[in-house]
Amino acid sequence: MDVVKLEKRGAVAILRLDDPAVMNALSPGIKAGLQEKVPQVLEDDSIRCIVLTGTGKAFCAGGDIRAMQDPAGRTAPAVRRRMQAVHTWTEALLGADKPVVAAVNGAAVGGGLALALLADIVIASSSAYFMSGYSKLGALPDIGVLQTLPWAIGSLRANEMILLNRRYTAEEAVQIGLVNRCVAPEALMDTAMAAANELASGPRAMLTMSKVMMRRAYESSFEEFLEREAIAQGVAFGSPEFAEGVDAFLAKRKPDFNR
Repeated sequence: MDVVKLEKRGAVAILRLDDPAVMNALSPGIKAGLQEKVPQVLEDDSIRCIVLTGTGKAFCAGGDIRAMQDPAGRTAPAVRRRMQAVHTWTEALLGADKPVVAAVNGAAVGGGLALALLADIVIASSSAYFMSGYSKLGALPDIGVLQTLPWAIGSLRANEMILLNRRYTAEEAVQIGLVNRCVAPEALMDTAMAAANELASGPRAMLTMSKVMMRRAYESSFEEFLEREAIAQGVAFGSPEFAEGVDAFLAKRKPDFNR
């Protein structure tokens, strides 16, 4: 059964976790589906933005506990092999040169929280909630969340979410900077698609380099960061999108970055 659906709407690809019976838990099937389909959408030049979402009452309820029962699968070598496979699509999404929008339709727990944080823009249904959940199992938080969560909300709040397993409603998640917007459930996909279409029609060079530089903002000194900024700005100024942006500004018209 295909539990990760891929739908194309113009220049936007929707990746939908589709196993609502288990709240879209990160089963071997869903992991395999992401490992297969994430590279597909990243390599497809006709795709300019990606939307992640889920089917049913959950975005993603985290790890599939059913798959963790076999002691043979809990040895350090076995776990490391599985995590290395997960890291292929994790790194690909976080480092994607295309914008990624998460449309969080329900529970985002554990790996689901981590998955949402791989996106550049997070839009949540008012019925969604966010929680770590790892401390209930004694598992180490994974899928990069120990780095991406402090990036998003700061170390003190991240400590509270991870160590005390604090649950946040969608409205609270907006207040702490975990989510960009909270909307009514029936408006979620329309809102996410509006953002995705805006990103898909934007200037590719600027969006890609801005993403990369913001992700690496804490990795170097300010002097080193400014040097990368100067190089990236040179690339941006030489792009067709920048030429179109200047021409459109001077002509007092809306730029067409798809030309």
